[in-house]
Amino acid sequence: MTTLTVSTNIDRETAILISEGLNSYNHDAAGPHNDLDLWVVARDGDANVVGGLKGSSEYAWLFVEWLWVSPEQRGSGLGTQLLAKAEQEARQRGCIGVHLDSFTFQAPEFYKRQGYEEFGRIDDYPAGHSRVWLKKRF
Repeated sequence: MTTLTVSTNIDRETAILISEGLNSYNHDAAGPHNDLDLWVVARDGDANVVGGLKGSSEYAWLFVEWLWVSPEQRGSGLGTQLLAKAEQEARQRGCIGVHLDSFTFQAPEFYKRQGYEEFGRIDDYPAGHSRVWLKKRF
């Protein structure tokens, strides 16, 4: 008989077993994912961090997980510069495009101005807002 357990935390060995099992299945079906992290960090003249982007490339696509610009730098073009630098690196890695998600209270219109197109949306996530998925193919 199979038992199911629910928790908010599991032991490291179980996490590794599940992760390796999924990675093995994916590798057999689609080849190596070649996952590689990407960080683009912006600093001001005093070396203070004023913006940054975190992403990772796999299966010839870059996924942007985070893009943040400090309140003082918003509207200065820094977000555009961070995204352009990440796209440049993605091309150098052989990626064919970039994908990301954003809440409607964040920056989906910013990404659309950068050439991204919406390909998915969940309304009321969170309530009164939507979560939007966008992509840009090179």
